[in-house]
Amino acid sequence: MSKKGKRFGRKSKRTRYPWLFPLIVGMVLIGLAFFVLRGKLVAQPLAAIEVQGAASLKVDQEQIDMGDVKLGRMVEASFRLTNVGDQPLRFTKPPYIEVLEGC
Repeated sequence: MSKKGKRFGRKSKRTRYPWLFPLIVGMVLIGLAFFVLRGKLVAQPLAAIEVQGAASLKVDQEQIDMGDVKLGRMVEASFRLTNVGDQPLRFTKPPYIEVLEGC
């Protein structure tokens, strides 16, 4: 039998660990994703401290004017609340929002 025939009869080293290459590629992709997203996963920077010794809530908008809204139509508004004190902010009662009807 020739050397060619013996070579084809053996198992190649590639088929010994078929899971190794996908594992390495997956680990590299996870590492790259972590590297790219690490800056985005960090929490937003803290607000500047304006009140010492207590918690203080700051609202970015005092009023939101929706204009004329037809009855039954749903509208949404958003605003940002920030603790500008140096102590943790805790609510003792559920917060509420007052909705005023304009003229």
